[in-house]
Amino acid sequence: MDGKLGAPRTMADMVGVSKSFGGVRAVREVDFSLRPGEVHALLGENGAGKSTLMKILSGEVGGYRGEIRIDGRPVHLTSPSDAQRAGIAMIHQELDLVPALSIAENVYLGREPRTRLGTVDMARMVSDTARLLTRTGVTLDPRRPVEQLRTGEQQLVTIAKALSLDARILIMDEPTSALSTHEVEQLFGVIAELRRAGTSIVYISHRMDEIGRVADRATVLRNGSVVAEFDARAMTATEASEAMVGRPLHLMFRAGSDDAEEPASAHGELLRVENLALRLRQPRSGRRDPAGISLRVRRGEIVGLAGLLGAGRTELLETLFGVGSKGHWDGRVLLDGKPIRPRSPRQAIKLGIAFVPEDRRIAGLALEHSVLANTVLSVVERIARLGTVSRATERSVTRSTVERLGVKLASLTSPVGSLSGGNQQKVVLGRNLLTEPALLLLDEPTRGVDVGAKAEIYRLLGQAAAQGVGVLLASSEPAELIGVCDRVIVLSGGRNVAELNTAEVTEAELLAATMNNGANGTDSAASQPELATGETP
Repeated sequence: MDGKLGAPRTMADMVGVSKSFGGVRAVREVDFSLRPGEVHALLGENGAGKSTLMKILSGEVGGYRGEIRIDGRPVHLTSPSDAQRAGIAMIHQELDLVPALSIAENVYLGREPRTRLGTVDMARMVSDTARLLTRTGVTLDPRRPVEQLRTGEQQLVTIAKALSLDARILIMDEPTSALSTHEVEQLFGVIAELRRAGTSIVYISHRMDEIGRVADRATVLRNGSVVAEFDARAMTATEASEAMVGRPLHLMFRAGSDDAEEPASAHGELLRVENLALRLRQPRSGRRDPAGISLRVRRGEIVGLAGLLGAGRTELLETLFGVGSKGHWDGRVLLDGKPIRPRSPRQAIKLGIAFVPEDRRIAGLALEHSVLANTVLSVVERIARLGTVSRATERSVTRSTVERLGVKLASLTSPVGSLSGGNQQKVVLGRNLLTEPALLLLDEPTRGVDVGAKAEIYRLLGQAAAQGVGVLLASSEPAELIGVCDRVIVLSGGRNVAELNTAEVTEAELLAATMNNGANGTDSAASQPELATGETP
């Protein structure tokens, strides 16, 4: 292994651990150790074996071969309860919260504090949850239903839930995937506090820029085996990425236009949003609906949306796609020069708009249904003949889509929920591209996706733009916005407050613009009145 480090006292050891599902070997003779107060990053593409290995350590997957030792003593973990008794807790990438219950009820679900009479001590549960939320740096009412929270806020609740267990070993699976830049910094503060207290952390992330900041060591898995180990603070993103994919990593982001004499800006305006504001009959708690947004997207152009959590990025995309937009509109939206006001996703699709939502597992896919069913879902009417769709046509359309997008799967009839996160996202993107949209809306399209799948998604977006599709992309990753987009619009408080040319801005400058405008709130829009007209500054 690369850069093998010394071996001081360990808190946890996994020695020669293997696990198979049917005839598929998910983990192969893996050795993995964790030192007291250490943050050990676990890297690899989706399907590399990271989650399986950590589910073994957290007691969620049994039937493994090999040995696990905690504080030098062998243990056999057969359930999450076994792991919790051994001081191990896991924060999953896919949230495991009960939407209808309150934050406090979720944090202490199954472990509710009791009064002397044996009833649930709600007052204590609320006060204890408030203290845990404060540790994560978020201000939320513990009595608030989880279903009212944004994805990023729900992620912070799962972290508070894990902290309530007082675990000595904490496994974090993509903990920042749904967090804003500000919330990521808050989480890093929590991790630093845990380290000082001696808690050991396994940190799984696809964001290479985070690893050097937060981790001490990094272990890379590929095809279920350990292929490299690095000093995380000396490791480069290129070294880690190439170890993950097993080949030299070429340009990850889309290349410039092949037609240098006809840039995307020459393709004409596709979307114009003029001072868009939405006033709902029933305002959505915790949401920031458009409050005066103006922007333009040209054919063949990829425009990014930046902003802190609650800036209004998701709400703008949902409004343009007709999701939850029943209310009073102010301003105008023009698509190809014609005024539009989508009242439902079906209407938006007919207008030529497609939308890849932030949470693919909740809003993007029917997980229990097949890859085939999920792929053709949006084009059933288009491929039907005399009101029916032949099985052969469905298979042909799905097969060509998964081959073009490089989706890795056992068969077209496999449940889409059985695919890795990156392959699930490709299915969502492929289904939307099948509608042949004029305008493609994407909300965090690479959240929880490995470096190889990211490169594929960027390639597909570049191809769509080259064919004249206009793209509006919301992302929390500055590198992604600069590498993929032509321009970036910064939102704050439901308004656009800045516009940046990605050819002339650095990641640090974009981050500063996002943070500064986020701190200024909606007042910052007043200093840039030219944006209210929809004209480019």
